[in-house]
Amino acid sequence: MALPPLDIPTYGLVSLGGVTTGLSLFAWDFTRWWTSHKKRLAPKALTALAPQILCLSYGALLILSVGGIIGGAADWSLWGTNTVGDIALVYGFGSTTPTVTRASHLALTPGGHAAVIVISVVILAVCSRRGFRWDFVRQILAGISLGLASSIAGVVGWAVAPTVSWAGDYVVGLL
Repeated sequence: MALPPLDIPTYGLVSLGGVTTGLSLFAWDFTRWWTSHKKRLAPKALTALAPQILCLSYGALLILSVGGIIGGAADWSLWGTNTVGDIALVYGFGSTTPTVTRASHLALTPGGHAAVIVISVVILAVCSRRGFRWDFVRQILAGISLGLASSIAGVVGWAVAPTVSWAGDYVVGLL
């Protein structure tokens, strides 16, 4: 039985493998959080989850960036997560990996791009103070993988992009 050839999407497209990779990265950290906090879900436990959700949202914002160095790096990361997931699905399980990209692309406004720069500086400041955080990297990659998805997995990009664009436009005076 011959396996189907890999048809890895290129620029700005997410495959089923990419969504699978993104959901797996999110599930890894969420499961570790859940097993350490399931006995008592106090506000302190929820604050331990907040950085993960914020990094997931940040990753979705990165893939919605129009271009440039940051947009190119996000697209390269999306290509990598698509490739890893596609290889796992095709060669590990014999499945196919269709493209599952949202039909209508969200785009950040100029103020939204300014907000992404400020958020990037905040994340770099936190990482420079506390050291390198693999949990941040995993969730940023998960957000990049899920930001363009058309299903419920892509709700991160759908909810975050307009909010950040509006806030960025409002703060810098474009509204």
